Amino acid sequence: MNILDFIKDNLLLLDGGMGTLLQAEGLAPGELPESWCLTHPEAITSVHRRYFEAGSHAVCTNTFGANVLKLEPAELESVVAAAIECSRKAAETATGDGPRFVGLDIGPTGRILKPFGDLDFEDAVSVFAETVRLGAKYGADFILIETMNDSYETKAALLAAKENSTLPVFVSNAYEKDGTLMTGANAAAMAALCEGMGADAVGLNCSFGPEALRPVADALLARTNLPVLFKPNAGLPSVRDGKTVYDVGPEDFAGAVADAVRAGVRIVGGCCGTTPAHIRAVAKAIADLKPVKAEKKRISCISSYTHAVDFGTAPVLIGERINPTGKKKLKAALLAHDMDYLLSEGIRQKEKGAHVLDVNVGMPELDEVSVLTEAVTELQAVLDLPLQIDTSDPTAMEAALRRYNGKALINSVNGKEESMRAVFPLVKKYGGMVVALTLDESGIPDTAEGRCAIAERILATAAEYGIGRESFLFDPLAMTVSADGNAALVTLGALRLIRERTGCLTSLGVSNVSFGLPRRDVINGVFFASALASGLSAAILNPDSEEMMKVYHAHKALYGHDEYCASYIA
Repeated sequence: MNILDFIKDNLLLLDGGMGTLLQAEGLAPGELPESWCLTHPEAITSVHRRYFEAGSHAVCTNTFGANVLKLEPAELESVVAAAIECSRKAAETATGDGPRFVGLDIGPTGRILKPFGDLDFEDAVSVFAETVRLGAKYGADFILIETMNDSYETKAALLAAKENSTLPVFVSNAYEKDGTLMTGANAAAMAALCEGMGADAVGLNCSFGPEALRPVADALLARTNLPVLFKPNAGLPSVRDGKTVYDVGPEDFAGAVADAVRAGVRIVGGCCGTTPAHIRAVAKAIADLKPVKAEKKRISCISSYTHAVDFGTAPVLIGERINPTGKKKLKAALLAHDMDYLLSEGIRQKEKGAHVLDVNVGMPELDEVSVLTEAVTELQAVLDLPLQIDTSDPTAMEAALRRYNGKALINSVNGKEESMRAVFPLVKKYGGMVVALTLDESGIPDTAEGRCAIAERILATAAEYGIGRESFLFDPLAMTVSADGNAALVTLGALRLIRERTGCLTSLGVSNVSFGLPRRDVINGVFFASALASGLSAAILNPDSEEMMKVYHAHKALYGHDEYCASYIA
């Protein structure tokens, strides 16, 4: 039976700790535990067997630190092959019944990724890819990426797993006391990243005992449709009589884990300090429990390396200033390769209240692939706002999405067949929300009905790729009223019609409406207010515009998105 088929209707019980048990067997300080797969295979097999006999449905190979940064390629292959053989032998020789799966265990590289460390993102992908390919070659049933404390390294490992195998992939992170990873990501950000990239489960492990980690588990349950994995430590360690011991015993551990299962957690196990006795107690505590059936969550969000931004409640502001169209200073900065100018623009927009930053470097004189990728990398090293990757070049789009640390907003796709077939595979692979323009091979319809029809065709094509309507922001295109007196009315009508018929969210580049007119900020402000009243979900605008920000804060106060009018008063 495939492990994904099993967890559709069953709770999945993983194993517990490995290191403490090996230390009891004589693992010396500083000795690589993974080397014991070659030197002491009987000890590794015995640990796995004890977990199966305690009730585990799956054990994870003794490969947590096995990678080409620590081992030569030939040695790495020997270790992975031996580790999987030990797990299989345990599955075959353990007493008792039930399914028995073997997971390829992948931990952090031990290096910090750029810009905070010295390991390049693509080099990290290559490191993980080596281990993944070997795990698939020697017969692992699934991959467990665990104890990751950096969202960027998590993405590198997940990307390597998806590109180099067809195995199910579970992702588990190690959270700090404040509920974030070492580099800042909260549970909502990790749920967005992992679900967007196609992980098969997301969760948390290590760090603390089950009671202390429970709030993070609850946060994940609220933010994802994936099975949630919960693999805490047996409390906190201390040294007694020269030995490391943990303060949560099997019964207390099992009771807390069972409570998490009742709340909706589907995959459980133990990390540091847990033993076969802990797993046996969990097996008994959850024996009569059934998986909680959760309703489908349709969360429309993007994320940075720290947090998620949700669409569908208060309107979202997307800063438009990092786009060379009509901006002489930005054009000059891009031609001079002055990334500091881009960073200053980004910082100022954040200070003015932007929630997301549009990043567009499209100029004929530039290599858009390299410049867009560098701009995204530089901006996310300094700012924690999610980014909108804004390009019509699919190659540049993929290069930027690959390096992006989070779940991006992708601008854009349209109703042309060529556009959809180029963009949707990237959305499926890297995750993201998509701005969809209501135009096709025939141009921009001059009626709200025509623009809504294009939106419906885009949704139908996206469904072929498994991309749901919650992943879309439809832009019905603001056209200039100086050329067509009905332009604004058609756009506003399309906003309402798209929401009514498709249930989808909407976006607009607001300032397009006023081209060619004096005092453009007046027209823009009134149009923005009308669009917000028509249900606009997000706006691409200049947060330096006092007129636009007045409208935004007044709208929030009037429509119940500003508690006690605090934002408006400020």
